[in-house]
Amino acid sequence: MSIKPAFELGIWNAWIFMIWFFLPPIISICGSKGKATSKRLAVSVPIKHEKLLNVISTATFVAGFIYSIFLLLQLGKVWFFMGLVIFLIALVISLSATFFVRTTPTDKPFTKGPYRYSRHPLYVAETLIFLSIAIAGVSWVFLLLIVIMQSFHIIYAPAEEQYCLKRYGKDYREYMNRTPRWIGIPKSEKSY
Repeated sequence: MSIKPAFELGIWNAWIFMIWFFLPPIISICGSKGKATSKRLAVSVPIKHEKLLNVISTATFVAGFIYSIFLLLQLGKVWFFMGLVIFLIALVISLSATFFVRTTPTDKPFTKGPYRYSRHPLYVAETLIFLSIAIAGVSWVFLLLIVIMQSFHIIYAPAEEQYCLKRYGKDYREYMNRTPRWIGIPKSEKSY
């Protein structure tokens, strides 16, 4: 890992990992049986300075995507294989979360699949994808982007949870009590 980021255009660059960010939303929107799923995913959660945060968050993602086009993956090295394993885990989390978003009735909160282990599995998957790129491309720039993106997750997650509490009430409160915000082992559903 050098101080000066490498810029080398190539087919085997980190963009291959970044392109997967677009797959789950496409699956959700194209595969939905109506507008309910796409509307459900496009809910705007009121956050102080929301427009500014959205601009900065989007700019960070776009900067990461553009840089990934020029970031050479360390093919054949242990870094690449470590990053690939993390990427595949993130991809499974992301695709399965997307599946449960599509199959959960609109009047119920998402509580199955990866949502059983995290209230925000898509944020976890996003962080893991950036981490996989940082490792597979040996890039301090992507490590910095992880810190920036995680800052947004920390701001957005509580606001989304407040929205879900208003929308789903007691069901979501019970879900929050047994499921960690980021990742972990869910508490028993039994009440004593």
